[in-house]
Amino acid sequence: MHRSRLSTLLIDTPEAEADASAAFWSEALGATVSSPPDEPQYLTLHGAVPSLDVAVQRVGSAARLHVDIETDDVDAEVARLEALGAVAESSWQGCRTLRAPGGHLLCVIPLHSDPELFASLARTWP
Repeated sequence: MHRSRLSTLLIDTPEAEADASAAFWSEALGATVSSPPDEPQYLTLHGAVPSLDVAVQRVGSAARLHVDIETDDVDAEVARLEALGAVAESSWQGCRTLRAPGGHLLCVIPLHSDPELFASLARTWP
């Protein structure tokens, strides 16, 4: 058994436009912006959506949206999603990128939110 939840909405934005994008979304959603010191590619939009992290991510590709699913067992969650039709794309720092049917990207990431929040919101899978 493992648990998982939709944890993050990422607004992937070309690097040159990331600061302007973060400024726009922070004003549009009434959020404050900060960048984690160890992950400068993210501009976190605090308070944008309760119980969901929203961040602008600096990328070297086209603009798009993608979601992160956090889990207490990355391998089990990847296997569950692949059984549903997702296809593995890549892995990076313990995270796995998949492409869902329809072509959308999603990342399966290790637990990173407050453990109590995760426990209250996560679904349990066999």
